[in-house]
Amino acid sequence: MIRTFKTHEVRMQEELTGSLWEFEPCEGDYAGTKFQMATPGCFETNPLFANYRGEAYFRKKITAGGNIRIECKGVSHTATVLLDGEQIAQHYNAYTPFSVIKKDLTEGTHLLEIKVDNRFTEKSALHIPNDYMSYGGVSRPVVLEKIGALYFEYVHVKTYHKNGKWTAGVKVAVHILDQKRLIGENAVISLQIGEVIYDWQLLSDKGDRQILSTELIFEDVQEWSPDSPKLYEVKLQAKEGDIVMDDLIDRFGFREIKVQGKEILLNEKKFRIKGVCRHEDHPDYGCALPYAAICHDLMLIQQMGANSIRTAHYPNDEIFLDLCDELGILVWEENHARGIEEPEMRHPLFETQAENVIREMIMNHYNHPSIYIWGILNECASETEFGRSCYQKQFALIRQLDATRPCTFASCKFFQDICFDLPDVISCNIYPRWYVDKPVQQYLAEVCDWIKEDGKGKDKPFIVSEIGAGALYGCHNSYHGKWTEEYQAEALAEQLTACLESSECMGVYIWQFCDVRVSSEWFAGRPREMNNKGIVDEYRRPKLAYEKVKEIFQKY
Repeated sequence: MIRTFKTHEVRMQEELTGSLWEFEPCEGDYAGTKFQMATPGCFETNPLFANYRGEAYFRKKITAGGNIRIECKGVSHTATVLLDGEQIAQHYNAYTPFSVIKKDLTEGTHLLEIKVDNRFTEKSALHIPNDYMSYGGVSRPVVLEKIGALYFEYVHVKTYHKNGKWTAGVKVAVHILDQKRLIGENAVISLQIGEVIYDWQLLSDKGDRQILSTELIFEDVQEWSPDSPKLYEVKLQAKEGDIVMDDLIDRFGFREIKVQGKEILLNEKKFRIKGVCRHEDHPDYGCALPYAAICHDLMLIQQMGANSIRTAHYPNDEIFLDLCDELGILVWEENHARGIEEPEMRHPLFETQAENVIREMIMNHYNHPSIYIWGILNECASETEFGRSCYQKQFALIRQLDATRPCTFASCKFFQDICFDLPDVISCNIYPRWYVDKPVQQYLAEVCDWIKEDGKGKDKPFIVSEIGAGALYGCHNSYHGKWTEEYQAEALAEQLTACLESSECMGVYIWQFCDVRVSSEWFAGRPREMNNKGIVDEYRRPKLAYEKVKEIFQKY
């Protein structure tokens, strides 16, 4: 499954995953041995490779010819793509898509190989031992497309009010692969949204990559909101006479996000976040959750009364985002970097790799109306001058790519942070009654007072981006000690009540939705080598906290 809707009616598209691929590890006891492995998938879900860190090949025979495009939605975490033994692409970072064009391929059967590497090496600044698992594998769909003389790279739609009417600013990127096959004055790009149609003339003297833009005004549309998540299709066709050479379909919603004083507004209305942080993790699937498992997670989250999900700590599978668009769930999506201090941020590849994630995240996920805010650099070195320079550059990049959404970062540098002037929204990860032995209301007030005294963030919206406590599923005792389900439920009740009753706090995210596997290097303080702060366990069995959270979220 590539998306939850059809993105092409003309361009020939084939999902190569959703099937068995040949798998060959390069190291260890089974080096050179060939296995069959389901894709998308993570090799750690096979008991033989539960702790495998190394390189491995995934192979698939394909039938293709002419101009083709191969898109990998996610390979964890470093990918080298080969076609008939020739390297055609490389990519770093498990959580963003990448693609490659192969022109004039001889018609016939070809061997596609993806060499994956999940090792923690000097070439990896983001995938490091961490409080979540960096899996290995072809973890998201791989797609083969047949293209002609040109193809659409993307269409971006931003929606806003202009003169009291909903307006769509549309930007289209077109790649021309063969100018000789195009008759300039006859090549037309046609755009359709509902009943509104707009055409561009494609000019052969404008280069191989052309950016087209327009602004369309709509008299009568339905807004997208959590209560009414209405989606519209934007359809593109490239025509030469009566021949349609390529097409692209995407979805968007008419909605507008603004920061006004200490509030975030959706379509000019205030809203309060009642959310959860969620990792892509499951003991049966690793980070490669199938459609049904994602749907099950979202069902549990919505039935609990939550209205938002934070994608901790990386861009998520686009199928997840499609579902959030359809269900009206607000999404905080962030780039990939968690708990990286200044020495690690000075890694020679850190800034480039982190900024590439931002580019790929925004360029691929721009149209999702559910995404209301972009986040970066969770719990990184925002208390140092060098760290500040990294935050500054990344916020500038976000605003360059997308000025329609606010941006933020989750800080844990209390009473030291020097970056609160940079984001649009102030966000803090706080753990009273877990890491900090103080009453929740008192500690929350101390953090809010500090933000006011610091001055840089005092007039901005404030979100508690993480709060919670750990519990082992099935752990109970009479004195409700830490790690019991009782303690977690009681702590979350106090935490959420304080946040949702605070006039200073416009939202809260629970850490976290489900228990997740962590890197083995993080075993200390992580029973079972798991982060056990989920309100459901790794198999989605609710802990006592789930019903307590449901009670509180439905109250406020």
